[in-house]
Order: sequence, then structure tokens, then C-alpha cells
Amino acid sequence: MNEGRGVWRSSLLRIVPVALVFAGLLAPPLLSQTKLDGKYYSLHGFLRQHFSMNMEDPPEVPEDNKYDISMARTTAYLELNLFAADWASFTVIGRADYEYMTSYLETLDDLSAADLKDFYNNVDLREWYVDLQASKRTTFRLGRQQVVWGRTDFFRGMDIFHGFDFTWRSFLEVENEQLRKPLILASAQVQFPKVDGTLQLVVRPALDDEEDIGNTYDLRGGRWANQPNKGFDFLTPIPDVFPGVPYNYHHPQADTDDITGGIRWSALAAGIDYSIAYLRTFNNDPVVNSVFNPFGAPPINDFAEFIYPDVDLFGFTLVKDFAESDFVLRGEFTYTFDQPYNIGTEFFGGALPGFGGIVEKDTLRSMLAIDKPMDWPMKVLGASRPAFFNLQLFDTWLVSFDEKDDIVALAGYGAPIKRHTTIATFILGWNYRNDRINPTIAAGADLSNGGGFIIPSVQFVFGNHWRLRLEYDWFTDSGNKLPGEIEQDTTLFGYFANNDQFVLRATFQF
Repeated sequence: MNEGRGVWRSSLLRIVPVALVFAGLLAPPLLSQTKLDGKYYSLHGFLRQHFSMNMEDPPEVPEDNKYDISMARTTAYLELNLFAADWASFTVIGRADYEYMTSYLETLDDLSAADLKDFYNNVDLREWYVDLQASKRTTFRLGRQQVVWGRTDFFRGMDIFHGFDFTWRSFLEVENEQLRKPLILASAQVQFPKVDGTLQLVVRPALDDEEDIGNTYDLRGGRWANQPNKGFDFLTPIPDVFPGVPYNYHHPQADTDDITGGIRWSALAAGIDYSIAYLRTFNNDPVVNSVFNPFGAPPINDFAEFIYPDVDLFGFTLVKDFAESDFVLRGEFTYTFDQPYNIGTEFFGGALPGFGGIVEKDTLRSMLAIDKPMDWPMKVLGASRPAFFNLQLFDTWLVSFDEKDDIVALAGYGAPIKRHTTIATFILGWNYRNDRINPTIAAGADLSNGGGFIIPSVQFVFGNHWRLRLEYDWFTDSGNKLPGEIEQDTTLFGYFANNDQFVLRATFQF
């Protein structure tokens, strides 16, 4: 039954995008009276080259790899919009990524059981959908798309409908839409002008590839594997040595074939732009289901597996513009019921932390942010106009927290999670020469566990087409795990230890 459904779904995914393209190409001649702005289509995209260099030596990789080139990635991105009528349009977005296997990646590939070249290379019809204007106030978007409900940067609360692909760039890429994994969705919006509101209903009919669900991290031992896991493939079993920890997308409580969705009301009232939402989806981060204390059902390989349990959450966002004080206040609050966490900080003598089972805890995530223009960079730094300043405070609260639960911050690491995990971030961006030179500093600190990051960058704008971005990614930590070490102090920024990077990104956009 699952095999038949898989064949049918695979056929649908091949046929529908092609049908949309042909429908869009054929529709304009048939509906010439609905020609929009003298055009039937728009075509744009970019060619992009990423380079990154190690600025530290990962201790788990042989020899000294400081200053090695860790990424040489070429990307081609193309977006085609076809306007069939004033009530219908079609969009198709494709992206191709090719990685040159640098000597550093070849070293990691030799250590790993995975094929890292295949892991990084990708050709994907990322989005394909049709927009329909059913009435003056009702619109539909049907197909593979992205739906963004959150109001945060860096760390997400409500924006968990989609998982993110962190395998090749972790959380550092500027444009979230390039990391977010699109899904096949049916989205409907109805406007209510009298109350200045919009009701949106989104349904995921479970037609996606299973790999499209949840966040994907580097578990293959590539350049963004958490320290000390570079060169080690968690997903592939090694006979008589390591049974592997594969993904299971069809666990009884984490089945990607389940239909999910959400509903959101957004409106403007008393000068506050707010939204209220309910979402039924999958836990963004995978958790480990182990044979030692199975969660609902034993793992498929009789040892351990990664699963994405389904969760329910309510969310609320607000944006208030205080014009008299010249700043914008943003807030986001999400309450997740029965969010899964791994337990066992000293399980198996500390060698398998997190493999002691799964416990569910209601979780409240909150974010408060201030966006404000700053005049002082014009006087101090010689900026050509006021700078943009953003300050955010994130907090994750395990509502029914109990130290006896022995929850780990991340499976594989022994640090216990805390009742509150609070992270502060800021961004300062300013401009020179009519926005042709744009420096930015982004930084963050884990106020609960220690560690953080500082990311200075500058983007150069050359005419309408060329963009050059230089960036330094610097991480600090209060503890990190060394190869073979049993520890209890590695938290979020310790996962990035010894992974400072210098990044150059050149883009030709058209």
C-alpha cells in the first residue's frame, strides 16, 4: 500500500510542475485580452559562487586544516512567472547547486561512509504553484510553496511549518528562503476589509517527499557537522562496528504521511499589526528514539533512529510602530503542546547521552525585538544615512520543567537543558556611497549557557547585477566536546567550536 502510494506521489511530482509550465505557456495566446502590463511572463534569477575558508583547525580531522578551503559552491537560481489571466498566474522556481570537492572535503569524504559530493550537489524544482483569484476577497495558492508566519530572525518560534536545510551552510545564510524546504500545500486567504483582517487556511495533503519534513542537519560528517563529528556518518551502518541511526519518517507518532496544516488570523487594530495562529505540524528538530526506552514503537534497526514527532502549537505575533519615538516593537509567542525532548545526560556511562528515551514537555517560546534607525553612525562612522539597528531577546521555557527528567540540550551531548534558555542578538547595518557599500555586524549571546557569535560582513553593490559579500563567522563557547570525550557542558555554540569561517559570496543577478 505504501509502495503504491509512493509511485503515485512520485508520478504526480513529475507531472504537475510540467503541466503548470505548459498551461502557463499556452494560456496567454488564448486569453490575450487579459494581458498584464504588456507582459505574459517574467523571468529572473541569479548565478552565485560561494567560497569559505577554515579559520580554525577542527580537532577531529587529521593534520592542520586551518586556512583550508571548506566550500566552493556554485548555484544557479531561476524563477519563472507566467501570467495567464488577471485571475490566474503560475510560478516555477528551480535551483541547481554544484560543489567542487576541495582537498578539505576530500579528507572528510575519505573519513565518512557517505558520498559527500552527492550529499552537497543538488538539482531541485524548489517551488511550483498556481495563484488563483477566486473572488475580490478570496485567493488560493496551490502547489509546492513556502508559507512564512513568523516575525523573528536567527531563531524561530512560529515559523516552523517548514523545515530548514542546514547541511551546507548551517543557520548563517542571509536569505531564509534559500534554506527553507518548500512543501506541497493548499493555501487560501480571505480578506475582511471592514475589520482590516485576513484569514488564512493552509493544508499540507502529505504529498511531499519524506525528506522535505523537518530540519536537516549535517549528520554525514561534512563541513557543518557538529564538533567532534566531522568525518563521521551517523546515518550509514558499519557492519559489526556501528548500527547507524537512520531517519524513520513513518513512526506511529511521527508519520510524514499524516495530513497537517494550520489557520491564522492577521489584522490591524489600535495601531497594532497582530496575528493569531494554530498549527499542526512536525517537530522541526529530530529526536532520537532508542531501543533502550522506545517512544511508542521500537526503532526500525533495533538500535536507534531519528524521528520528527507531530506537535500542536498556538502562536501570537504583534508589530507596533511607535512613530513618535522612531522605533518598531515586534513580539512573537508560541505555545507548543507536548514537545519531545531526549533524556539521559549520563546514559550508558555518559557515552550515549540522550539515548535514554523521549519525554514530552509543553514549551513556551517568546521573542521581543526592537527595530530602530540610528543617527550616530553618520557622525562616528561617516555613514551616508541613518543605520538600521535590531535587538532581539529569545526565551525558551519548558513549562513543566523538572530536573529529575534529566533532559539533554541535544542528543549526543551531555549538557542538561535548563528551565529557561535565553539568547540575545543584535544587528547593526549602515551604508556608504548611496548604499553601494553596506557593512553589517550581527552578534548573539547565550545568556543561559554561555557562548555566542559575532559576524561582521560587508556587501558591495556593482550596478544592477553584481553583488559581492565578505563575511567572517566567529563563534565562542563555554564548553565543547572533543573526540571520544564524555562531557556535560556542550550547548548550542559549543556545537560550532573550532568552526570559524571566512566567507566570500559573489552574485550575478538578472
